[in-house]
Amino acid sequence: MPERPAVLTKRTLDKDLDKLTHVEDATKFVSRKLVAPGIGLVFLGLAMLFAGVYVFDRPGAVLVVAAAALAAYMAMNIGANDVTNNVGAAVGARAMTMAQALVIAAIFEILGATIAGSEVVKTISSSIVDTVQVPPGTLGWIMMAALMAAALWINLATWMNAPVSTTHAIVGAVIGAGVGAVGPAPVNWRVMIEITSAWVTSPLLGGVIAAGLLFMVKTLIIYRDDKIAAAQRWVPVLIAMMIGGFTSYMVLQLEATAFSSLAIILFGVGAGCVGWIAARLFVRRQAVGLENRNSSLRVLFQIPLIGSAALLSFAHGANDVSNAVGPLSAIVRAVGASPEDVQGHPPIWVLLIGALGISIGLLLFGPRLIRLVGEQITKLNPMRAYCVALSTAFTVIVASWLGMPVSTTHIAVGSVFGVGFFREWYTRHSKRRIAYMRRKAESFATDEPEDPNTHEVRRRYLVRRSHFMTIIAAWIITVPASAALAAMIYWVMFALFV
Repeated sequence: MPERPAVLTKRTLDKDLDKLTHVEDATKFVSRKLVAPGIGLVFLGLAMLFAGVYVFDRPGAVLVVAAAALAAYMAMNIGANDVTNNVGAAVGARAMTMAQALVIAAIFEILGATIAGSEVVKTISSSIVDTVQVPPGTLGWIMMAALMAAALWINLATWMNAPVSTTHAIVGAVIGAGVGAVGPAPVNWRVMIEITSAWVTSPLLGGVIAAGLLFMVKTLIIYRDDKIAAAQRWVPVLIAMMIGGFTSYMVLQLEATAFSSLAIILFGVGAGCVGWIAARLFVRRQAVGLENRNSSLRVLFQIPLIGSAALLSFAHGANDVSNAVGPLSAIVRAVGASPEDVQGHPPIWVLLIGALGISIGLLLFGPRLIRLVGEQITKLNPMRAYCVALSTAFTVIVASWLGMPVSTTHIAVGSVFGVGFFREWYTRHSKRRIAYMRRKAESFATDEPEDPNTHEVRRRYLVRRSHFMTIIAAWIITVPASAALAAMIYWVMFALFV
């Protein structure tokens, strides 16, 4: 009896080809995850090359080139962790897409860092540790250790989805490395008290301002019978406030200016009036055909929210670029590698490394924490998000003008919490809101409506307490953790290289 041939459900060649296809798909999936780190490594190399071009024939060139790589690494970590606060509210409110937010933030971060970043850089580079009491060689290694420790800590926090303060990290690292190198004497404790007090007051101030703006928006626009007419009246005023404040700040950045305080105020008022006229025309055109509903207000607040996010990105670049390039500026000055560094002002190439690094870090690694800040702490619509962004921007701008390295993370998240806690209070206690909700309920039902607050208060808190406690814990631990890490890294560097 002849032997029956074997029956193959699928040819062997087809199986092998399927395996190759699966391997190819797996390779593409894995390699896609390696694109961002690869681009980051290329930027580190370019930063070293960029620094080398400027200092190759000057003393301490090798130390400066290594510090440039660390500063670039630190800047990318700031972009990945910290810049999320600038656009998180706008993305959470769906006023712009993730791609639009990333591009706007990157552009305005670079502008803020290069135009207005030098004052806070001076504080980080020379005011925390007294450079007169520390030998230049030792100061260079202190700043190297601080950069590495702060960058590693922020990298860990970003991986854990914790929006920690990059300002806390670098200030704690500079103190830790300084104390580890020469003891506590050279640390300027008066400046540290000023910085610490700003850390405490700035998020509270941001929260209060954001809550006040939201109260004004709710009272003057949202709970009015004719919302669209109220928005046409008051949205241009809010835009004028934003434009006027930013104009005054920009005039202050002109070092050669001899303008008095009155002249600066007049510049701001004039710019605000021009902005008000233009905004009235634009808002009136946008309001045509809109229904008298809260959802229509989202349209009218979209452009102001995008403008406030751009303003906040500018302010963040002006303040937080110091966290990356402040130590680099101190190293450049300590080893005499840049005679152009006059009166503590950092060279422009130093600011560019920080500005470009922040933008690249944001573009490559920023989206995860943008979603956390913008969507998971409290629910944001364009009106609430505008209050958060404008409050944070004004607070950071004032701090940058004073040369104070405040935490943008503190202020932005404090503003988000301020908005959320104010909504909880307003839901329970606002007579205007209760009366408005009753009128609205009576227009849809003939029987006696239930208390409009009952369901919302019973359903959930408007601020998620778990995120509140997690972020507070991350803030508390950042300074001591980065300080201890910086001291250990300094001791290792001293043992190996000095």
